Amino acid sequence: MSVVIIGGGHGGFQVAASLRQDGYAGQVTLISAEAALPYQRPPLSKAYLKDGIADALHLRPASFYARNGITLRLGTRIARIDRAAAAVITDQGEAIAYDHLVLATGARNARPPVPGLDLPGVLGLRDLDDAQRLRGAMSTARHAAIIGGGFIGLEFGAVARGAGLGATVIEAAPRLMARALSPQMSGRFATLHRDMGTELCLGRLAVEVLEAEGRAAGVRLDDGTRVHADLVLLAAGVVPNTELAQEAGLAVANGIVVDKHLRSSDPAIFALGDCATFPCRRMGAPLRLESVQAATDQARAIARTIMGQPAPYDALPWFWSDQGPHKLQIAGACLPSDAAVPVGDNIVIRFRDCHMTGVETINAPGVHMAARKLLATGLGPTQADAAAAGYDLRALAAERKATV
Repeated sequence: MSVVIIGGGHGGFQVAASLRQDGYAGQVTLISAEAALPYQRPPLSKAYLKDGIADALHLRPASFYARNGITLRLGTRIARIDRAAAAVITDQGEAIAYDHLVLATGARNARPPVPGLDLPGVLGLRDLDDAQRLRGAMSTARHAAIIGGGFIGLEFGAVARGAGLGATVIEAAPRLMARALSPQMSGRFATLHRDMGTELCLGRLAVEVLEAEGRAAGVRLDDGTRVHADLVLLAAGVVPNTELAQEAGLAVANGIVVDKHLRSSDPAIFALGDCATFPCRRMGAPLRLESVQAATDQARAIARTIMGQPAPYDALPWFWSDQGPHKLQIAGACLPSDAAVPVGDNIVIRFRDCHMTGVETINAPGVHMAARKLLATGLGPTQADAAAAGYDLRALAAERKATV
């Protein structure tokens, strides 16, 4: 028996590691288009830009793979999946057979139709090579224009300000991190970033990257405003890498469509992480999560299924983002229409039909952990219960644990 994993990110690595931890005795092959050993990606937009220590990013040293009998195929690109032959075909024409195939192909940066994105000085931030280029560019830049007010754009903006660069964030939506956060928490982060010295252009489209002497020199906005910059970061969201799956005839809809066991429309093929859309019980709708923790949890679930111990994937989603000294943590899966109740400046509790669906916090790890416990166990309070307890989630978590 053999398992082939395409993708060397957190999810792909975790499938391989979990299979061996769970006692899988067959062949495990981990294929990555990147030449580097599998590495942590969250630090790329934060710590790595400051210290530049790439070795510290590795999830495990090379000896781990040799010791655990995991075949690493680095710098290898897969051209197609031959489902009839149960094999993946590399761009060099080599066939690698599988009994189970796991697609952990991730996502790539979205590229809006903005003239000038190909100019020198316009960079993205998705992998280690991107981070190395960006770190080098920061050493000589004076002002960064950031297209996109999501997690990556804001994390980089905070690092840029900390390094002494000017920073302007250009966001098409009327508020920051609009897909992930309540309006109240978005507003709080707008204040925090302005306090760091970052200029915010909200509700504004980037329509052109300006050029001077053959390089990016800023961004022109849809209202005619010109943001002058010698470094432009494109952080306008991502697109799931579904081409291999689609060309192989698998069902695709904003990601590779999988069932509650993370199987695709071909039962021999699984998918996870940024490239997979799964049925989310908490939202009552399909969901694609761009989250390291989700990819890791999904990887463990896939390994258990391959080992003959299937259990539906139903882990509680949770996220974090370090933006300067401010640690944003989110527990739960919320709809945009969920009610939002601010508790002081740094906590927002979300409710749907008067039941708690999520909690957003800044620099409040105890509250975040209490929220995760309440949500994961199904003991989350009603809005009336939370109000009666003064919205003290730690006290509620302790009380409900004591009564179980």
